Amino acid sequence: MHVVVVGAGLAGGRAVEELRAAGHTGEVTLIGAEPHSPYERPPLSKDVLLGRADVASATLFDDAWYAEAQVDLRVATEAVGVDLARGVVELVDGSRLAYDRLLLATGCEPVRLAVAEAGRAPGSLPVPVTHLRTVEDAEAIRSLWSGGADGRRLLVVGGGWIGLEVAAAARENGMEVTLVHRGAQPLGRVLGPEMGQLFAAVHREHGVDLRLGATLEELTAGPAGRAAARLSDGSSVHVDAVVVGVGVRPRTRLAEAAGLPTDDGVLVDATLRTGDPHVWAAGDVACHEHPVLRRRVRVDHWDAAQEQGRHAARAMLGDPAPYTRLPYFYTDQYDLGMEYVGFVGREGYDDVVVEGDVPGRVLTARYVTEGTVVAALQINDWDAMDGLRETVGRPLRR
Repeated sequence: MHVVVVGAGLAGGRAVEELRAAGHTGEVTLIGAEPHSPYERPPLSKDVLLGRADVASATLFDDAWYAEAQVDLRVATEAVGVDLARGVVELVDGSRLAYDRLLLATGCEPVRLAVAEAGRAPGSLPVPVTHLRTVEDAEAIRSLWSGGADGRRLLVVGGGWIGLEVAAAARENGMEVTLVHRGAQPLGRVLGPEMGQLFAAVHREHGVDLRLGATLEELTAGPAGRAAARLSDGSSVHVDAVVVGVGVRPRTRLAEAAGLPTDDGVLVDATLRTGDPHVWAAGDVACHEHPVLRRRVRVDHWDAAQEQGRHAARAMLGDPAPYTRLPYFYTDQYDLGMEYVGFVGREGYDDVVVEGDVPGRVLTARYVTEGTVVAALQINDWDAMDGLRETVGRPLRR
């Protein structure tokens, strides 16, 4: 049985690892558009930017592992089509791969702002404009301060997880930072106003210039080799680099072209199988039925990518078990550490129960919808997560 995995990110890498660990002896092919073997993305916005780790440390396996495991790894190779009826994947060079089982692990791509994309055109601006998604992105951002910050200013567009982690890394490396975010608080949609205010306060204390309730309107060449960023609140700031982090969207083009159902991701059942009996999806691109949360969820975080990759591998080999692991995420910013479990979707939540020392920033929070805990977090309370995890999916008990 030939298993083809499209997408050589974390989900794809863990899938081929699990295929061999589970005893599959047939052919395995792993196709990745990036010129790298699978690697973990969280270190890119954390230890790599902070200079505590290099990019190589984020790599899952060396080349020898793929050779020993007899995995046909094809990097810098793009899959451009899937023929479900014939069971064939078409590659960008025109070649075709027949499969018996197919895993789509195509991940996400950054949401792009037109105003920022105009600044990425060669020669349009004297400063770099980038996102943070790939190894190359992380190396480009780290180079901004690797030779010394020298009072230069970074503009971060977006107050989500990536934007805040980049801002924290830049400040810890001596850069001045202005962060513009359209919401009233960073992370407000996911964590609510109280937690958003806490994160805002932490960043202000570390010198980040927060411009909340504003958007980037224009980027133009400014004086002394800098760029002039005009904001929707009428203010402007001169900057030496721009990082855009306004979210991601699932890469569903391949699935859509093949005729697979999609809606904020590739739609899969609780076993991660798509509407085609020979095709599964895992990781950032998969929107799956969650038995515990009793809703569809799509999670673009590290834990889901690796665990769904492993689960899909077992499912392709005949394991009928549903995927029940709760979404999990963590962040470290300055002296603040947070773990989050569960899922608050677009619909939001009804109430949040916060316990602990909020001013001292040692606390827990549980997010409640219709009397049921749908998500929970801890901030600097490192013994709390196991207990919080047990509350998710259950009625709130105070």
